[in-house]
Amino acid sequence: MWIFSNEIAGNLKSFDPGSLVEIYDKSGEYLGTGYINPSSLIAVRLLTRDKETIDSAFFNKRIRAAVKFRERFMPECDSFRAVFSEGDFLPGLIVDKYGDCLVVQLLTLGMDRMKDIVLSALDEVIPCSSIVLRNDGRGRLLEGLPLYMEIAKGPIEQMPIIHEAGIALEVNPLSGQKTGFFLDQRENRLAFCSLLETGKGLDLFCYSGDWGLHAAAKGCNVTFVDDSADALEIAGRNAALNNLSERCGYVKEDVFSFLRGQIGPGIKYDFVILDPPAFVKSGQKINEGLRGYRELNALAMSVIRKGGMLATSSCSYHIDKGIFADMLRNAARDAGRMIRLLEWRSQGKDHPVLMSVPETEYLKCAFLEIS
Repeated sequence: MWIFSNEIAGNLKSFDPGSLVEIYDKSGEYLGTGYINPSSLIAVRLLTRDKETIDSAFFNKRIRAAVKFRERFMPECDSFRAVFSEGDFLPGLIVDKYGDCLVVQLLTLGMDRMKDIVLSALDEVIPCSSIVLRNDGRGRLLEGLPLYMEIAKGPIEQMPIIHEAGIALEVNPLSGQKTGFFLDQRENRLAFCSLLETGKGLDLFCYSGDWGLHAAAKGCNVTFVDDSADALEIAGRNAALNNLSERCGYVKEDVFSFLRGQIGPGIKYDFVILDPPAFVKSGQKINEGLRGYRELNALAMSVIRKGGMLATSSCSYHIDKGIFADMLRNAARDAGRMIRLLEWRSQGKDHPVLMSVPETEYLKCAFLEIS
């Protein structure tokens, strides 16, 4: 799906950035059609290996196939990632569906140049009352693209309310993190909370509170911790929306500082949910990021009672499963705890992994018992 600049013969600068190109091998055999960016290390991202026209019909077909995949494996969901870039053979395109609102990200120059065709196909294939363009991710800067957000179809009369196994959740597609919600952890949230009984726990880096609310619905008392007042406000509204406010408390504080303050003989939690932002955003930052993950997980392990559980994640695709497991072993050693693995998990089915592009598998999630 990717062709790097050092794999291409000839002068890349002679190509129009973002334009469609056909790719041939040395013998003249056709390999596929994609779009090119001479200024990017990934010079070409293939859209197809067949001789076909890249037009509205092409996008209509690909988007229909992506939605059908979700309908097959996630028939009960009113929200999902409808298009996952390379995972759905549409590199550079992210589409999240929140009820009848679509949030679109055009991540690459080539996909951005086809914006009008993409939006038209989405509007035709997926019934929606609004479409939001969240082209504010910093990855666009690497493609030479501007950052902006706009409503492409609307207006948005009220924030979408989505449903996840009986929990109602408000999503803000205009100013929330990413596209407004973290859909990739849905199956992990449900799996972990199915293991819980009544008890006391923490939802750290809680954002909109989706992990902790599932725990509260099981009868647990949950403290939501985030350094963002806006995030805690959303979590509070979602708790009220589900009549769970009495089981929920909120702390606005840096998570590291909060955990350091919780270490002591009198404070032990039955479970901790740890879903931090990506600490490693480039290959050059792996060691620095690992130190952060290690300290954070050691602190979390230190405040869990014997026999309690930790759900811990990393969304840094530069940290693979093996590196993440080594980090957890080191964190347990630092905390003086023993850990038993209950389950390894990854991203949900609406974030399909394309085996030929390892980067599409980015999320690691471990459920641990702490001794």
